[in-house]
Amino acid sequence: MTVAKSTAITAPVVLLCGYYGEDNLGDNALLEVLLQQLPTHCRLLITAWNRDAIRRLAPTATVVNRRSLIAVLSSTTRVNIVIFGGGSLLQDSTSLRSLIYYVLLILCSRLQRRKVVLWGQGLGPLHHRFSRWMVRVVLPLCSAVSWRDQRSFEQARRWAPSLPSRMAPDPVWQLPRRCWKGGTSIVLSWRPTPLLSPADWRLLLQVLSRLASELDAPVRWLAFHQHQDASLLADLQNRDLMPSELFKRSTTVIPETVDAVFQTVQAARIVIPMRLHALILARLCCCPMAALSYDPKVEAAAEMSDVPWSSLRQLPSQDHLIRQWRAVVDQPADPERIEQIRQRAAAHAELIKQVC
Repeated sequence: MTVAKSTAITAPVVLLCGYYGEDNLGDNALLEVLLQQLPTHCRLLITAWNRDAIRRLAPTATVVNRRSLIAVLSSTTRVNIVIFGGGSLLQDSTSLRSLIYYVLLILCSRLQRRKVVLWGQGLGPLHHRFSRWMVRVVLPLCSAVSWRDQRSFEQARRWAPSLPSRMAPDPVWQLPRRCWKGGTSIVLSWRPTPLLSPADWRLLLQVLSRLASELDAPVRWLAFHQHQDASLLADLQNRDLMPSELFKRSTTVIPETVDAVFQTVQAARIVIPMRLHALILARLCCCPMAALSYDPKVEAAAEMSDVPWSSLRQLPSQDHLIRQWRAVVDQPADPERIEQIRQRAAAHAELIKQVC
């Protein structure tokens, strides 16, 4: 009697680790791209805080409380692959505790012989010697990695030369392009930052007020990270930094989805972002844009997509800023250039095909 062998392939169980469901649309955009790249037969566990936000993107996934280290460590026993998805998770700027959290997850996963994949990652900043030591220990334990910038790629090659690695633009560039429609508004994606003194804020707001008056434009303050950005307009007003005419033109917009961001920026005459993923989403619409950079990753994305930018570490004069911003009003990006960036970002999807 012949017994036929089963040809069924067990669906891999995948744990997606990241800063998901924390009301940060940049991280949720990364998750949206990652979900599109994963094979449909995968069974998913996703670390997150706001379960409703995740269920909108992945209704059949199991949500693991990312704020419970015990719950997340326990979930590694139920999976085949652990994917650390997007952003800069291996850094200590947020806190040393945050870095230790992710290092422990990598170690625990590898002790159980799980595949560990770093997808669309940036490396650092790592301010402490202990932080750099921890990352040098865990990087060689990973199965494969895709980096989102050249600096991270080169640093990782020095610390883990045998680790299969690739580099491509941020995965959010892989979202579908949209059409810029134009409209009447100025759209901002500004954030609180210690880089700006009261005098710096006053300079930026004076220039913004001049531009808004010239264009007779409403100003939309896009709260990309709800907890950090939603109160910025009111805070600046309470600190007596806001020109009265600008305040009258201003409203805060709190988008709950990436689509809501697209709808807001598509109707802009100019978008002025500080946040990286706000820059990327607006440029995917080919929006007219000038960026303000608090971090080298913003500068790199701006230069790659032909966006003029100014550094928050050393703001230029009011006259320089107003000339820079005026020059790009109603001037959309070259769609072919944006499509080239999108195609290069597809290398992150190739990594997923390789490991899943």
